[in-house]
Amino acid sequence: MEAPITGRLREAYDLSNTLSRTEPLKPKSRTKENAAGRKRENDQMANETPRSKAGPAPKLDRGKQLARVRRICMSIPGTSEKISHGEPTFFTPKRVFAMFADNHHRDGRVAVWLPAAPGVQTALIEEAPGIYFRPPYVGVSGWVGVELSKLDDDQVGALIREAFHFVELKSTASRRSKATQTAQAERRVPRRARKL
Repeated sequence: MEAPITGRLREAYDLSNTLSRTEPLKPKSRTKENAAGRKRENDQMANETPRSKAGPAPKLDRGKQLARVRRICMSIPGTSEKISHGEPTFFTPKRVFAMFADNHHRDGRVAVWLPAAPGVQTALIEEAPGIYFRPPYVGVSGWVGVELSKLDDDQVGALIREAFHFVELKSTASRRSKATQTAQAERRVPRRARKL
């Protein structure tokens, strides 16, 4: 027994094949009603704004801001760069610490997104809402967006290095926590079980 959707699709394909084999439709006679209806349709189509095709947002940066971010990030030992979600992204050996965003979803910003310690995002946005913002997706995790054109290299560099160190500290704490949990689990296992 075929699923209902499969049966309907088969009917649609059969109908399509049948229609394609038949003679083309003859044009209707040109009556005043038909001509008036076509004119109305043509007028409506002319007045509609054309829909833009969905696609990536146009880039605003001509490479200048990306070059700044890349230079700063790559000056930190252990940094690597990969394309992630369509944009250059910078990693510590294992985790992301900076994401370049060039007009992300047509937001009009050329920015870098950085992870921040708890409370830092809110403080920065309150202090300078024209420079700092809550980026989509990662903003709920405390990341902060930084408008690159509004800060000099020293300020951007300090923010990026702070993000790198923050991510490294989280990684180190995570490794220590896992090592501690493993050691505690081994201590709980009875000695007889360890010998087996």
